[in-house]
Amino acid sequence: MTVVWAIANQKGGVGKTTTTLALGAELALRGHQVLLVDMDPHASLTRAFGLLAEPPPRGVLDLFEHDLAPLHPLVRSSELPGLCYIAAQSSLATLERRSASQPGLGRAVATALARDAGDFDYVLLDCSPTLGLLMVNALAAADHVVIPTQTEPLALHGLQGMWRTAQMIGRSRGRPLRASVLPTLFDRRTRVGVETLATMQGLYGDSVWSEAIPNDTRMCSAGELIRQGPPRMQPGRALGAYRRALDWLLNEQGAARPIEGALA
Repeated sequence: MTVVWAIANQKGGVGKTTTTLALGAELALRGHQVLLVDMDPHASLTRAFGLLAEPPPRGVLDLFEHDLAPLHPLVRSSELPGLCYIAAQSSLATLERRSASQPGLGRAVATALARDAGDFDYVLLDCSPTLGLLMVNALAAADHVVIPTQTEPLALHGLQGMWRTAQMIGRSRGRPLRASVLPTLFDRRTRVGVETLATMQGLYGDSVWSEAIPNDTRMCSAGELIRQGPPRMQPGRALGAYRRALDWLLNEQGAARPIEGALA
């Protein structure tokens, strides 16, 4: 059975794309078939794989353009065996205007994945930080939402908003989302980072990973590391932390508390 994770937060700059790349690559290295889907018009995930913006590639937008558009012609292989992706296009930003006149767009991605994603063990959806049609699609399709959250005070507001959004989507689809909070960009040398991490863990309890992904400049080129393959993907500080985080997510997958009814 294919497992779908949405990597989402309503605040930008918290490490969503880096998290998607790191977790997806590690799943592939462990022998899983993994599909990453770029749901952000900024297309950072797509650029990380070296795909140019012009001419616009086929990708996620095709799932909204055509009823029952097949998924597999949109899938691209990466240099890492077992890791594939579907590109984003900047024109995804136009979908909001169309949603009012085209009913049913809110489940386009869920429908496509349910129909055609059976060859993959995991699908990771890299979300835009904007609450709109694309995020709604990702959350409607997801079994589990992973919320990367920077360890600084303003990021707590984004986490709270994301939690409430996921709760709302879970209610509307009649099936609660499970949620895990992944602290990111952590600097243990700063008091604000340490205090924010403690606050996050106090507010959201066992839904928060007990560690945190540290600041690591090497992760700025995570896409390049993946393109160069396993010999270069050595466990530096951040990659090593992501590997431990993945262990936690896999162990918590069946036990992570449903976001429905959570206090936050």
